Amino acid sequence: MLPLSLLNAAQNKPMLVELKNGETFNGHLVNCDNFMNITLREVYQTSAEGDRFWKLKECYIRGSTIKYLRVPDTLLDAVKEEQNRAREAGRSARGAHVSGAGARGRGAPPRGRGAIRGGPIRGGRGRGRGM
Repeated sequence: MLPLSLLNAAQNKPMLVELKNGETFNGHLVNCDNFMNITLREVYQTSAEGDRFWKLKECYIRGSTIKYLRVPDTLLDAVKEEQNRAREAGRSARGAHVSGAGARGRGAPPRGRGAIRGGPIRGGRGRGRGM
C-alpha cells in the first residue's frame, strides 16, 4: 500500500501525527500533497514532554518533519480492499487484445529517436554539428 494513496483516502478522517521533535497533533485531515505536507483541522497539539496542550482551528505540517502518522484501522482495511479490487480488475483486462495507436506492429512507424535504416546518420550524443 502506498502512503500517499492512504493519505488521499484519509481526507476528513481523524488522524494522529507525531513529529520528529516529539510533538503530536490530533485532528482531521483536510489536505495532503505529494511531499506529504498535510493540513489538519480541529487540532489538539501536545508538546514533546506531554505537559502542555493547545487547541488549534487548523494547522499545516511540513512532510519532512513527520515521524509517523496513525489512521483508523477501518480506513486501512477499506484501502486494502479497494486496491485488491483494482488489482483483480487489472488482471482481467490484461489478457485483452489491444489495438490502435498504442500497439506496435510491422505496419506502424517507428517511435522515439531510433534512426531509419539506410538513412543519414545524424545526432548521437550531445548537440553536435548537424549536417
